[in-house]
Amino acid sequence: MESATQDRPTSIPAVSPDPSDALSASSKVRTPHRRRLPAWATRWSLEQRVLAGFGLVFAGIVVISAISYRNTSIVVRNSHLDTASHELIQLLASIGHTLDAAENGHRRFLVTGDDSYLKAHRSVLEQAPEYFRYLELLTADTPEQAPRVARLEELINRQIQAEVQAIEERERRGAEGVRHLALSGAAKHELSEIHAVMAELESDEQRLTQIRVVQSTASTRNTIALLVLGALLQLVLLGSVYYLIHYDVTARRRIAGELKRRGELLQAANKELEAFSYSVSHDLRAPLRHIDGYASLLAKTAGSTLTDKAQRYLQTISDSAKQMGQLIDDLLVFSRMGRQEMLHATVDLNQLVKTVIHDLRLDLQAKPISWTIDPLPEVSADPAMLRQVYMNLISNAVKFTATRSEPKIAIGVRDGAPGEIELFVRDNGVGFDMQYVNKLFGVFQRLHRNDEFEGTGIGLANVRRIVHRHGGRTWAEGALDQGATFYFSLPIKRSS
Repeated sequence: MESATQDRPTSIPAVSPDPSDALSASSKVRTPHRRRLPAWATRWSLEQRVLAGFGLVFAGIVVISAISYRNTSIVVRNSHLDTASHELIQLLASIGHTLDAAENGHRRFLVTGDDSYLKAHRSVLEQAPEYFRYLELLTADTPEQAPRVARLEELINRQIQAEVQAIEERERRGAEGVRHLALSGAAKHELSEIHAVMAELESDEQRLTQIRVVQSTASTRNTIALLVLGALLQLVLLGSVYYLIHYDVTARRRIAGELKRRGELLQAANKELEAFSYSVSHDLRAPLRHIDGYASLLAKTAGSTLTDKAQRYLQTISDSAKQMGQLIDDLLVFSRMGRQEMLHATVDLNQLVKTVIHDLRLDLQAKPISWTIDPLPEVSADPAMLRQVYMNLISNAVKFTATRSEPKIAIGVRDGAPGEIELFVRDNGVGFDMQYVNKLFGVFQRLHRNDEFEGTGIGLANVRRIVHRHGGRTWAEGALDQGATFYFSLPIKRSS
Protein backbone atom coordinates (compact mmCIF):
# COMPACT_ATOMS: atom_id res chain seq x y z
CA MET A 1 0.00 0.00 0.00
CA GLU A 2 1.52 3.29 -1.14
CA SER A 3 2.03 5.02 2.25
CA ALA A 4 4.48 5.86 5.04
CA THR A 5 7.23 3.29 5.38
CA GLN A 6 9.69 2.45 8.09
CA ASP A 7 12.57 2.03 5.59
CA ARG A 8 12.18 5.23 3.60
CA PRO A 9 14.85 5.57 0.87
CA THR A 10 17.84 7.67 1.73
CA SER A 11 17.28 11.25 0.60
CA ILE A 12 19.64 12.70 -1.98
CA PRO A 13 20.98 16.14 -1.09
CA ALA A 14 20.45 18.41 -4.05
CA VAL A 15 19.67 22.06 -4.61
CA SER A 16 16.79 22.64 -7.01
CA PRO A 17 15.38 25.92 -8.18
CA ASP A 18 12.15 26.75 -6.41
CA PRO A 19 9.52 28.64 -8.46
CA SER A 20 8.26 30.25 -5.29
CA ASP A 21 11.59 32.07 -4.92
CA ALA A 22 10.93 34.13 -8.02
CA LEU A 23 7.34 34.74 -6.98
CA SER A 24 8.22 35.71 -3.42
CA ALA A 25 10.86 38.08 -4.71
CA SER A 26 8.42 39.70 -7.08
CA SER A 27 5.85 40.05 -4.33
CA LYS A 28 8.23 42.35 -2.47
CA VAL A 29 7.95 44.99 -5.20
CA ARG A 30 6.05 47.92 -3.78
CA THR A 31 2.87 48.89 -5.57
CA PRO A 32 1.58 52.47 -5.75
CA HIS A 33 -0.53 53.54 -2.80
CA ARG A 34 -4.25 53.28 -3.46
CA ARG A 35 -7.09 54.70 -1.47
CA ARG A 36 -8.57 51.87 0.54
CA LEU A 37 -12.27 51.17 0.79
CA PRO A 38 -14.00 50.91 4.18
CA ALA A 39 -13.67 47.53 5.90
CA TRP A 40 -17.31 46.61 5.24
CA ALA A 41 -16.89 47.30 1.52
CA THR A 42 -13.81 45.11 1.20
CA ARG A 43 -15.61 42.23 2.91
CA TRP A 44 -18.37 42.27 0.28
CA SER A 45 -18.06 40.96 -3.26
CA LEU A 46 -18.75 43.19 -6.27
CA GLU A 47 -22.16 41.57 -6.74
CA GLN A 48 -23.06 42.15 -3.09
CA ARG A 49 -21.97 45.79 -3.26
CA VAL A 50 -23.94 46.42 -6.46
CA LEU A 51 -27.01 44.70 -5.02
CA ALA A 52 -26.68 46.68 -1.79
CA GLY A 53 -26.35 49.95 -3.72
CA PHE A 54 -29.34 49.30 -5.92
CA GLY A 55 -31.22 47.99 -2.90
CA LEU A 56 -30.67 51.31 -1.13
CA VAL A 57 -31.74 53.20 -4.25
CA PHE A 58 -34.87 51.06 -4.52
CA ALA A 59 -35.61 51.48 -0.80
CA GLY A 60 -35.18 55.26 -1.18
CA ILE A 61 -37.56 55.28 -4.14
CA VAL A 62 -40.12 53.26 -2.14
CA VAL A 63 -39.88 55.58 0.89
CA ILE A 64 -40.07 58.73 -1.23
CA SER A 65 -42.97 57.31 -3.23
CA ALA A 66 -44.83 56.37 -0.04
CA ILE A 67 -44.39 59.83 1.51
CA SER A 68 -45.22 61.54 -1.79
CA TYR A 69 -48.34 59.40 -2.11
CA ARG A 70 -49.36 60.33 1.43
CA ASN A 71 -48.82 64.05 0.79
CA THR A 72 -50.62 63.86 -2.55
CA SER A 73 -53.51 62.04 -0.87
CA ILE A 74 -53.73 64.88 1.66
CA VAL A 75 -53.83 67.46 -1.13
CA VAL A 76 -56.47 65.51 -3.06
CA ARG A 77 -58.58 65.00 0.07
CA ASN A 78 -58.33 68.66 1.00
CA SER A 79 -59.30 69.62 -2.53
CA HIS A 80 -62.35 67.38 -2.25
CA LEU A 81 -63.24 68.92 1.12
CA ASP A 82 -62.76 72.46 -0.25
CA THR A 83 -65.18 71.67 -3.07
CA ALA A 84 -67.67 70.32 -0.53
CA SER A 85 -67.22 73.45 1.62
CA HIS A 86 -67.86 75.71 -1.37
CA GLU A 87 -71.01 73.78 -2.25
CA LEU A 88 -72.13 73.86 1.41
CA ILE A 89 -71.77 77.65 1.57
CA GLN A 90 -73.77 77.99 -1.65
CA LEU A 91 -76.43 75.63 -0.28
CA LEU A 92 -76.70 77.61 2.97
CA ALA A 93 -77.15 80.83 0.99
CA SER A 94 -79.86 79.19 -1.11
CA ILE A 95 -81.64 77.85 1.98
CA GLY A 96 -81.48 81.24 3.68
CA HIS A 97 -82.89 83.01 0.61
CA THR A 98 -85.70 80.46 0.27
CA LEU A 99 -86.60 80.67 3.96
CA ASP A 100 -86.69 84.48 3.82
CA ALA A 101 -88.98 84.39 0.79
CA ALA A 102 -91.22 81.80 2.46
CA GLU A 103 -91.49 83.85 5.64
CA ASN A 104 -92.39 87.07 3.73
CA GLY A 105 -94.98 85.25 1.63
CA HIS A 106 -96.38 83.58 4.71
CA ARG A 107 -96.94 86.96 6.50
CA ARG A 108 -98.58 88.48 3.42
CA PHE A 109 -100.89 85.47 3.11
CA LEU A 110 -101.95 85.93 6.72
CA VAL A 111 -102.84 89.56 6.00
CA THR A 112 -104.42 89.20 2.55
CA GLY A 113 -105.38 85.53 2.31
CA ASP A 114 -103.95 85.44 -1.25
CA ASP A 115 -102.66 81.88 -2.01
CA SER A 116 -100.11 83.19 -4.49
CA TYR A 117 -97.96 84.34 -1.58
CA LEU A 118 -97.57 80.71 -0.42
CA LYS A 119 -95.50 79.67 -3.45
CA ALA A 120 -92.18 80.01 -1.57
CA HIS A 121 -93.69 78.25 1.45
CA ARG A 122 -94.73 75.26 -0.66
CA SER A 123 -91.23 75.20 -2.23
CA VAL A 124 -89.71 74.94 1.24
CA LEU A 125 -92.06 72.09 2.13
CA GLU A 126 -91.06 70.17 -1.01
CA GLN A 127 -87.32 70.85 -0.89
CA ALA A 128 -86.69 70.58 2.87
CA PRO A 129 -85.94 66.79 2.83
CA GLU A 130 -83.55 67.27 -0.11
CA TYR A 131 -81.88 70.18 1.68
CA PHE A 132 -81.36 68.05 4.78
CA ARG A 133 -79.96 65.09 2.78
CA TYR A 134 -77.58 67.35 0.88
CA LEU A 135 -76.44 69.07 4.11
CA GLU A 136 -75.59 65.72 5.71
CA LEU A 137 -73.78 64.57 2.56
CA LEU A 138 -71.61 67.70 2.31
CA THR A 139 -70.65 67.57 6.01
CA ALA A 140 -70.03 63.79 6.14
CA ASP A 141 -66.22 64.32 6.11
CA THR A 142 -66.35 67.04 8.81
CA PRO A 143 -67.99 65.40 11.84
CA GLU A 144 -67.44 68.53 13.93
CA GLN A 145 -70.21 70.19 11.86
CA ALA A 146 -72.77 67.46 12.59
CA PRO A 147 -74.24 69.11 15.76
CA ARG A 148 -74.82 72.41 13.91
CA VAL A 149 -76.43 70.62 10.96
CA ALA A 150 -78.76 68.76 13.33
CA ARG A 151 -79.61 72.06 15.09
CA LEU A 152 -80.28 73.74 11.73
CA GLU A 153 -82.60 70.94 10.62
CA GLU A 154 -84.48 71.18 13.91
CA LEU A 155 -84.96 74.96 13.58
CA ILE A 156 -86.06 74.74 9.94
CA ASN A 157 -88.58 72.01 10.77
CA ARG A 158 -89.89 74.12 13.66
CA GLN A 159 -90.18 77.17 11.36
CA ILE A 160 -92.04 75.14 8.73
CA GLN A 161 -94.36 73.64 11.34
CA ALA A 162 -95.18 77.09 12.78
CA GLU A 163 -96.01 78.43 9.30
CA VAL A 164 -98.23 75.42 8.55
CA GLN A 165 -100.15 75.94 11.79
CA ALA A 166 -100.58 79.68 11.08
CA ILE A 167 -101.88 78.96 7.56
CA GLU A 168 -104.42 76.45 8.93
CA GLU A 169 -105.48 78.98 11.60
CA ARG A 170 -105.93 81.68 8.90
CA GLU A 171 -108.13 79.42 6.81
CA ARG A 172 -110.24 78.47 9.84
CA ARG A 173 -110.61 81.83 11.68
CA GLY A 174 -110.01 84.38 8.95
CA ALA A 175 -107.78 87.48 8.89
CA GLU A 176 -108.83 88.82 12.26
CA GLY A 177 -108.17 85.50 13.96
CA VAL A 178 -104.51 85.48 12.91
CA ARG A 179 -103.87 89.23 12.93
CA HIS A 180 -101.81 88.89 16.09
CA LEU A 181 -99.61 86.28 14.43
CA ALA A 182 -98.89 88.50 11.43
CA LEU A 183 -97.99 91.42 13.64
CA SER A 184 -95.89 89.43 16.14
CA GLY A 185 -92.12 88.99 15.70
CA ALA A 186 -92.02 85.31 16.69
CA ALA A 187 -91.44 84.10 13.12
CA LYS A 188 -88.74 86.71 12.60
CA HIS A 189 -87.00 85.54 15.78
CA GLU A 190 -87.02 81.90 14.64
CA LEU A 191 -85.65 82.92 11.24
CA SER A 192 -82.90 84.99 12.86
CA GLU A 193 -81.83 81.96 14.91
CA ILE A 194 -81.71 79.86 11.72
CA HIS A 195 -79.54 82.47 10.04
CA ALA A 196 -77.25 82.54 13.07
CA VAL A 197 -76.69 78.76 12.90
CA MET A 198 -76.05 78.96 9.15
CA ALA A 199 -73.56 81.77 9.75
CA GLU A 200 -71.73 79.58 12.26
CA LEU A 201 -71.67 76.74 9.74
CA GLU A 202 -70.33 79.01 7.01
CA SER A 203 -67.73 80.59 9.31
CA ASP A 204 -66.50 77.19 10.45
CA GLU A 205 -66.27 75.93 6.87
CA GLN A 206 -64.22 78.97 5.90
CA ARG A 207 -61.93 78.35 8.88
CA LEU A 208 -61.49 74.69 7.93
CA THR A 209 -60.86 75.70 4.33
CA GLN A 210 -58.06 78.02 5.42
CA ILE A 211 -56.52 75.23 7.51
CA ARG A 212 -56.69 72.86 4.57
CA VAL A 213 -55.12 75.44 2.25
CA VAL A 214 -52.17 75.80 4.63
CA GLN A 215 -51.96 72.03 5.00
CA SER A 216 -52.08 71.41 1.24
CA THR A 217 -49.47 74.08 0.61
CA ALA A 218 -47.15 72.51 3.20
CA SER A 219 -47.72 69.02 1.76
CA THR A 220 -46.98 70.23 -1.76
CA ARG A 221 -43.87 72.05 -0.60
CA ASN A 222 -42.69 68.99 1.38
CA THR A 223 -43.32 66.70 -1.58
CA ILE A 224 -41.25 68.89 -3.89
CA ALA A 225 -38.45 69.13 -1.32
CA LEU A 226 -38.57 65.38 -0.75
CA LEU A 227 -38.40 64.64 -4.48
CA VAL A 228 -35.41 66.95 -4.86
CA LEU A 229 -33.71 65.42 -1.81
CA GLY A 230 -34.52 61.92 -3.05
CA ALA A 231 -33.06 62.68 -6.46
CA LEU A 232 -29.88 63.99 -4.82
CA LEU A 233 -29.62 60.95 -2.55
CA GLN A 234 -30.15 58.60 -5.48
CA LEU A 235 -27.45 60.42 -7.42
CA VAL A 236 -25.13 60.02 -4.44
CA LEU A 237 -25.99 56.32 -4.11
CA LEU A 238 -25.61 55.68 -7.83
CA GLY A 239 -22.33 57.57 -7.76
CA SER A 240 -21.18 55.41 -4.85
CA VAL A 241 -22.18 52.25 -6.71
CA TYR A 242 -20.32 53.46 -9.78
CA TYR A 243 -17.26 54.20 -7.64
CA LEU A 244 -17.39 50.75 -6.05
CA ILE A 245 -17.73 49.09 -9.45
CA HIS A 246 -14.96 51.22 -10.90
CA TYR A 247 -12.75 50.48 -7.88
CA ASP A 248 -13.44 46.76 -8.14
CA VAL A 249 -12.88 46.63 -11.90
CA THR A 250 -9.65 48.59 -11.55
CA ALA A 251 -8.50 46.30 -8.74
CA ARG A 252 -9.37 43.24 -10.80
CA ARG A 253 -7.47 44.56 -13.78
CA ARG A 254 -4.50 45.24 -11.55
CA ILE A 255 -4.74 41.76 -10.03
CA ALA A 256 -5.16 40.20 -13.49
CA GLY A 257 -2.01 41.98 -14.64
CA GLU A 258 -0.16 40.83 -11.54
CA LEU A 259 -1.40 37.27 -12.03
CA LYS A 260 -0.32 37.33 -15.66
CA ARG A 261 3.12 38.57 -14.66
CA ARG A 262 3.46 35.95 -11.94
CA GLY A 263 2.14 33.29 -14.30
CA GLU A 264 4.89 34.15 -16.73
CA LEU A 265 7.43 33.96 -13.89
CA LEU A 266 6.00 30.63 -12.78
CA GLN A 267 6.06 29.27 -16.32
CA ALA A 268 9.69 30.26 -16.68
CA ALA A 269 10.51 28.76 -13.29
CA ASN A 270 8.70 25.53 -14.23
CA LYS A 271 10.71 25.26 -17.42
CA GLU A 272 13.90 25.72 -15.42
CA LEU A 273 12.70 23.17 -12.88
CA GLU A 274 11.83 20.66 -15.59
CA ALA A 275 15.24 21.05 -17.19
CA PHE A 276 16.83 20.76 -13.76
CA SER A 277 14.81 17.62 -12.95
CA TYR A 278 15.84 15.82 -16.11
CA SER A 279 19.44 16.90 -15.59
CA VAL A 280 19.46 15.64 -12.02
CA SER A 281 17.74 12.39 -12.98
CA HIS A 282 20.33 11.78 -15.71
CA ASP A 283 23.20 12.61 -13.38
CA LEU A 284 21.77 10.28 -10.73
CA ARG A 285 20.90 7.43 -13.06
CA ALA A 286 24.45 7.11 -14.41
CA PRO A 287 26.07 6.48 -10.99
CA LEU A 288 23.21 4.16 -10.03
CA ARG A 289 23.69 2.13 -13.20
CA HIS A 290 27.39 1.94 -12.47
CA ILE A 291 26.75 0.82 -8.90
CA ASP A 292 24.27 -1.84 -10.01
CA GLY A 293 26.46 -2.96 -12.90
CA TYR A 294 29.67 -3.24 -10.93
CA ALA A 295 27.86 -4.98 -8.09
CA SER A 296 26.55 -7.54 -10.59
CA LEU A 297 30.00 -7.95 -12.19
CA LEU A 298 31.59 -8.35 -8.79
CA ALA A 299 29.04 -11.01 -7.87
CA LYS A 300 29.72 -12.91 -11.13
CA THR A 301 33.51 -12.68 -11.11
CA ALA A 302 34.23 -13.03 -7.43
CA GLY A 303 31.05 -14.57 -6.14
CA SER A 304 32.62 -17.93 -5.46
CA THR A 305 35.31 -16.36 -3.31
CA LEU A 306 32.94 -14.19 -1.27
CA THR A 307 31.33 -15.19 1.95
CA ASP A 308 27.57 -15.44 2.20
CA LYS A 309 27.51 -12.20 4.17
CA ALA A 310 29.47 -10.37 1.45
CA GLN A 311 27.15 -11.73 -1.23
CA ARG A 312 24.15 -10.41 0.76
CA TYR A 313 25.84 -7.02 0.90
CA LEU A 314 26.27 -7.03 -2.89
CA GLN A 315 22.64 -8.01 -3.38
CA THR A 316 21.51 -5.20 -1.03
CA ILE A 317 23.64 -2.71 -3.00
CA SER A 318 22.11 -3.89 -6.29
CA ASP A 319 18.52 -3.84 -4.92
CA SER A 320 18.98 -0.36 -3.42
CA ALA A 321 20.34 0.99 -6.70
CA LYS A 322 17.34 -0.41 -8.59
CA GLN A 323 14.96 0.97 -5.97
CA MET A 324 16.57 4.40 -6.21
CA GLY A 325 16.24 4.28 -10.00
CA GLN A 326 12.54 3.45 -9.68
CA LEU A 327 12.11 6.24 -7.16
CA ILE A 328 13.68 8.73 -9.58
CA ASP A 329 11.34 7.56 -12.36
CA ASP A 330 8.29 7.90 -10.07
CA LEU A 331 9.34 11.36 -8.97
CA LEU A 332 9.64 12.46 -12.59
CA VAL A 333 6.17 11.08 -13.32
CA PHE A 334 4.78 12.86 -10.25
CA SER A 335 6.39 16.14 -11.32
CA ARG A 336 5.18 15.74 -14.89
CA MET A 337 1.59 15.05 -13.80
CA GLY A 338 1.44 18.45 -12.13
CA ARG A 339 2.65 20.32 -15.22
CA GLN A 340 1.39 18.26 -18.12
CA GLU A 341 -1.34 19.86 -20.23
CA MET A 342 -4.67 18.06 -19.94
CA LEU A 343 -6.31 16.82 -23.13
CA HIS A 344 -10.02 16.12 -22.66
CA ALA A 345 -11.45 13.32 -24.75
CA THR A 346 -14.23 10.76 -24.44
CA VAL A 347 -12.78 7.73 -22.65
CA ASP A 348 -14.46 4.30 -22.59
CA LEU A 349 -13.59 3.07 -19.11
CA ASN A 350 -14.49 -0.53 -19.97
CA GLN A 351 -11.84 -0.66 -22.69
CA LEU A 352 -9.34 1.31 -20.59
CA VAL A 353 -9.63 -1.14 -17.66
CA LYS A 354 -9.19 -4.14 -20.00
CA THR A 355 -6.05 -2.55 -21.42
CA VAL A 356 -4.61 -1.89 -17.96
CA ILE A 357 -5.28 -5.48 -16.83
CA HIS A 358 -3.66 -6.77 -20.03
CA ASP A 359 -0.59 -4.61 -19.41
CA LEU A 360 -0.30 -6.10 -15.91
CA ARG A 361 -0.48 -9.69 -17.17
CA LEU A 362 3.09 -10.50 -16.04
CA ASP A 363 2.18 -9.52 -12.48
CA LEU A 364 -0.98 -11.63 -12.70
CA GLN A 365 0.75 -14.90 -13.59
CA ALA A 366 1.68 -15.75 -10.00
CA LYS A 367 -1.86 -16.56 -8.87
CA PRO A 368 -5.30 -16.45 -10.57
CA ILE A 369 -7.43 -13.48 -9.48
CA SER A 370 -11.23 -13.40 -9.31
CA TRP A 371 -12.28 -10.24 -11.18
CA THR A 372 -15.63 -8.46 -10.82
CA ILE A 373 -15.92 -5.62 -13.29
CA ASP A 374 -19.17 -3.63 -13.50
CA PRO A 375 -20.24 -1.91 -16.71
CA LEU A 376 -18.42 1.41 -16.62
CA PRO A 377 -19.49 4.73 -18.21
CA GLU A 378 -17.78 6.87 -20.78
CA VAL A 379 -16.23 10.00 -19.31
CA SER A 380 -14.55 13.13 -20.60
CA ALA A 381 -10.98 13.10 -19.28
CA ASP A 382 -7.33 12.96 -20.24
CA PRO A 383 -6.91 9.35 -21.48
CA ALA A 384 -3.25 9.00 -20.48
CA MET A 385 -3.80 10.45 -17.01
CA LEU A 386 -6.90 8.36 -16.35
CA ARG A 387 -5.01 5.26 -17.50
CA GLN A 388 -2.30 6.12 -14.94
CA VAL A 389 -4.98 6.31 -12.22
CA TYR A 390 -6.34 2.84 -12.97
CA MET A 391 -2.83 1.45 -13.48
CA ASN A 392 -1.79 2.58 -9.99
CA LEU A 393 -5.00 1.46 -8.26
CA ILE A 394 -5.23 -1.95 -9.96
CA SER A 395 -1.50 -2.70 -9.55
CA ASN A 396 -1.86 -1.82 -5.86
CA ALA A 397 -4.82 -4.20 -5.56
CA VAL A 398 -2.83 -6.97 -7.29
CA LYS A 399 0.19 -6.35 -5.06
CA PHE A 400 -1.68 -6.35 -1.76
CA THR A 401 -3.75 -9.47 -2.56
CA ALA A 402 -0.64 -11.51 -3.39
CA THR A 403 -0.71 -13.15 0.05
CA ARG A 404 -4.35 -14.25 -0.30
CA SER A 405 -5.23 -17.80 -1.29
CA GLU A 406 -8.20 -16.52 -3.31
CA PRO A 407 -7.48 -12.93 -4.34
CA LYS A 408 -10.52 -10.90 -5.41
CA ILE A 409 -10.60 -7.51 -7.10
CA ALA A 410 -13.75 -5.53 -7.98
CA ILE A 411 -13.89 -2.50 -10.26
CA GLY A 412 -17.11 -0.53 -10.41
CA VAL A 413 -19.09 2.72 -10.32
CA ARG A 414 -21.81 4.15 -8.10
CA ASP A 415 -23.88 7.31 -7.84
CA GLY A 416 -22.04 9.96 -5.90
CA ALA A 417 -22.82 13.34 -4.46
CA PRO A 418 -24.91 15.71 -6.60
CA GLY A 419 -22.98 16.62 -9.72
CA GLU A 420 -20.50 13.73 -9.73
CA ILE A 421 -20.03 9.97 -10.19
CA GLU A 422 -17.86 7.75 -8.00
CA LEU A 423 -15.55 5.02 -9.34
CA PHE A 424 -13.79 2.46 -7.16
CA VAL A 425 -11.30 -0.40 -7.03
CA ARG A 426 -11.89 -2.91 -4.21
CA ASP A 427 -9.73 -5.83 -3.07
CA ASN A 428 -9.65 -8.42 -0.31
CA GLY A 429 -5.97 -7.83 0.43
CA VAL A 430 -4.17 -6.94 3.63
CA GLY A 431 -6.10 -3.69 4.05
CA PHE A 432 -5.00 -0.88 6.37
CA ASP A 433 -5.82 0.76 9.67
CA MET A 434 -8.28 3.65 9.13
CA GLN A 435 -6.42 5.81 11.65
CA TYR A 436 -3.69 6.18 8.99
CA VAL A 437 -6.06 6.89 6.11
CA ASN A 438 -4.87 10.52 5.84
CA LYS A 439 -1.35 9.32 5.00
CA LEU A 440 -2.35 7.15 2.05
CA PHE A 441 -2.27 9.78 -0.68
CA GLY A 442 0.84 11.66 0.47
CA VAL A 443 4.19 11.59 -1.29
CA PHE A 444 6.58 8.95 0.19
CA GLN A 445 3.81 7.83 2.56
CA ARG A 446 3.67 4.02 3.05
CA LEU A 447 1.97 1.81 5.63
CA HIS A 448 4.07 -1.32 4.98
CA ARG A 449 7.77 -2.09 5.07
CA ASN A 450 9.59 -2.47 1.78
CA ASP A 451 10.49 -6.08 2.57
CA GLU A 452 6.76 -6.82 2.83
CA PHE A 453 5.53 -5.00 -0.27
CA GLU A 454 7.70 -3.13 -2.73
CA GLY A 455 6.93 0.45 -3.64
CA THR A 456 8.10 4.04 -3.57
CA GLY A 457 5.11 5.74 -1.89
CA ILE A 458 4.32 7.94 -4.91
CA GLY A 459 1.64 5.97 -6.79
CA LEU A 460 -1.37 7.11 -4.75
CA ALA A 461 -0.01 10.66 -4.65
CA ASN A 462 -0.11 10.57 -8.47
CA VAL A 463 -3.71 9.31 -8.33
CA ARG A 464 -4.78 12.20 -6.10
CA ARG A 465 -2.97 14.80 -8.22
CA ILE A 466 -4.54 13.54 -11.47
CA VAL A 467 -8.06 13.28 -10.02
CA HIS A 468 -7.84 16.73 -8.45
CA ARG A 469 -6.80 18.20 -11.80
CA HIS A 470 -9.98 16.70 -13.25
CA GLY A 471 -12.04 18.40 -10.51
CA GLY A 472 -12.69 15.22 -8.52
CA ARG A 473 -12.00 13.77 -5.07
CA THR A 474 -10.07 10.76 -3.73
CA TRP A 475 -10.58 8.77 -0.56
CA ALA A 476 -10.26 5.22 0.77
CA GLU A 477 -11.91 2.81 3.18
CA GLY A 478 -10.43 -0.35 4.66
CA ALA A 479 -9.64 -2.50 7.64
CA LEU A 480 -6.65 -4.63 8.59
CA ASP A 481 -6.76 -8.07 6.90
CA GLN A 482 -10.20 -7.24 5.44
CA GLY A 483 -9.24 -5.52 2.22
CA ALA A 484 -9.50 -1.95 1.02
CA THR A 485 -11.57 0.16 -1.36
CA PHE A 486 -10.12 3.17 -3.17
CA TYR A 487 -12.59 5.72 -4.53
CA PHE A 488 -12.25 8.64 -6.88
CA SER A 489 -14.94 10.91 -8.30
CA LEU A 490 -15.36 12.79 -11.55
CA PRO A 491 -17.77 15.68 -12.20
CA ILE A 492 -20.88 14.65 -14.13
CA LYS A 493 -20.57 17.77 -16.30
CA ARG A 494 -17.50 16.14 -17.80
CA SER A 495 -19.12 12.77 -18.25
CA SER A 496 -21.32 11.69 -21.11
